[in-house]
Amino acid sequence: MRQGMGNLAVGGLLLGTVFSVSAQEQVPEKPVGEAPEEEPAQEIVIGFDQRGVLTPKGQLVVEPSLGYTNNSSTQVAIEGFTIIPSIAVGLINVSEVQRDTLTAALAFRLGLTHRLEAEVRVPYVYKKERVRERRIFEPSPVNIIRTSEGHALGDVELSLRYQLNKGLDGWPFFIFNLRGKTTTGTDPFEVDRRELTIEDDDGNLVTIGEVFKEQPTGSGFWAVEPSITMIAPSDPAVFYGNLSYLWNMERDVNEEIGRVDPGDGVGLSFGMGVGVNDRISLSLGYDHTVIFETERENDSGLEPQFDYLQVGSYQFGFSTPVANLSVAVGATEAAPDIQVEVRKPFRFF
Repeated sequence: MRQGMGNLAVGGLLLGTVFSVSAQEQVPEKPVGEAPEEEPAQEIVIGFDQRGVLTPKGQLVVEPSLGYTNNSSTQVAIEGFTIIPSIAVGLINVSEVQRDTLTAALAFRLGLTHRLEAEVRVPYVYKKERVRERRIFEPSPVNIIRTSEGHALGDVELSLRYQLNKGLDGWPFFIFNLRGKTTTGTDPFEVDRRELTIEDDDGNLVTIGEVFKEQPTGSGFWAVEPSITMIAPSDPAVFYGNLSYLWNMERDVNEEIGRVDPGDGVGLSFGMGVGVNDRISLSLGYDHTVIFETERENDSGLEPQFDYLQVGSYQFGFSTPVANLSVAVGATEAAPDIQVEVRKPFRFF
């Protein structure tokens, strides 16, 4: 769900993680996240996709956020054959890809009980992609440049979170999370496309593929992500960890493509947060997700289309009374280069 429950992955990736820490919570009599009335709880940002604090019963939190993601990559494809190792004869295609995504979202959280909360997150997505290609070993050095963009409602997310224990006798707090992603965004299989052509040696136009006329804003697949969050206060620091499983549901796309089963994902994140003072806190962490192969139904059954992907990122953030900031830097090739998100919660009732 990163960038697409959220990139799905990533999606992306998926947002608004903060939790409360106070000295009184190390031996709590009430559920984690309930601050003493006489002392406001300190918020510590711990990432993008989990939450460790539960909204108090009957309280409504409205949280606007603004996020930016940048992906860039260079790909080399060889169409030909190899005579001896390291010598290839044929057409070599080099492409550089730049993708920018801007997401404005509004999240609504409601405390149903002292241990259970519900959330709805509604994103609006703007996406732009720029691709520059050059075919090596051809007489013409002309670059092929294509640009596409799109903006629309993204995939709406629904979440439930339940605190499993009280964290007594030195035990950490455990919170069960269940998140679902809809298909309200623009479907990548339904957007208009155009043919990409080049001139051959005789001056004739040759079709070499299709590209999007408009960038999709959704993944096109329903998804469900159960996860478990662990929070261990140790004044003045708080250690956290999260283990998740992302299930992307298969669907019949159309007669030409057939049935597609997107790869599921297993995620692990961990880190620590430290309160600088009673108003400012910092956090450091790491998030890693393994996305399994996608399968497509054809005459021979379900056939793998690509191997699994490793999506890892280093995360850090800070919280102030004005706003919360989260930043992620890609640690693997499949991860976004940079993710930045600013959010501000407003509490009612």
